Amino acid sequence: MSDEAAFLRQALALAFANSERGGRPFGAVLVRDGEVVATGVNEILNSGDPTAHAEMNAIRAASRSIGAADLRGSRVYASGHPCPMCLAAMRLAGIDRVAYAYSNDEGAPYGLSTAAIYEDLAKPFAEQSMAISHIPVRLEGQFDLYAEWKRRQDGNV
Repeated sequence: MSDEAAFLRQALALAFANSERGGRPFGAVLVRDGEVVATGVNEILNSGDPTAHAEMNAIRAASRSIGAADLRGSRVYASGHPCPMCLAAMRLAGIDRVAYAYSNDEGAPYGLSTAAIYEDLAKPFAEQSMAISHIPVRLEGQFDLYAEWKRRQDGNV
């Protein structure tokens, strides 16, 4: 059995256990250098937090564990097809590879697919179901927010 299959089986075991506890059937394993750094399960129902997906929880736990937001060199193994939020978070964290066991097509009959969200996000902003607009408001008497942040990062405080 390949390492990838073993990590996917671990994600599936987490998902089954979470489902047995009344949670949604999703689990994730975050691996770096062949070792499990963190795991996560979907905690939306228990926490009331719509961002508490298995992958997000594994990313948060891994970042705390290694003390950094940069997770380059890591891989995520998920029980189900990651949603756009989770994929975006993995990209922002620098995760190199994602593998999943169940597809959106397999989850669709059970209401566990995010394919419609992917389809909506592929449209131009003006055609998406959520209104998105750029309104360039600034605070009077304040420096430009981004320029000020950069100045502080460069140590020019």
